[in-house]
Amino acid sequence: MSDGPILADDDPARWMVVCPRDRMSERAILCVTVAGIDLLLIRDGDRFHACERACPHEQADLGLGRVADGRLHCPRHLAWFSLGDGAISPGWPSRPLRLYPIRADQGQIWIDTRALPPRR
Repeated sequence: MSDGPILADDDPARWMVVCPRDRMSERAILCVTVAGIDLLLIRDGDRFHACERACPHEQADLGLGRVADGRLHCPRHLAWFSLGDGAISPGWPSRPLRLYPIRADQGQIWIDTRALPPRR
């Protein structure tokens, strides 16, 4: 049972605007801080994604990486993460990349605030 109110998927209290949609070019990585959490907003063609900013392998800044073919490439190790499910490329001993629900609507990029980890 939840301690707080139950929010529907489309409840405005659940979603926060993080940037204007037109700020994201077709292949963009944008570093943002939301509720004290460092994240990346990523656009890969027509798809938008949000994920943790630090590589789960050795904490490299994934904001310095590159996006191609549905994958985020780490600038330090050349490993990549699937933007669909966060899986790391084969052969790397790491947990998957944390992904967060976002949506592009009303000219804005929105993130689901309930999915964010608690502040440290």
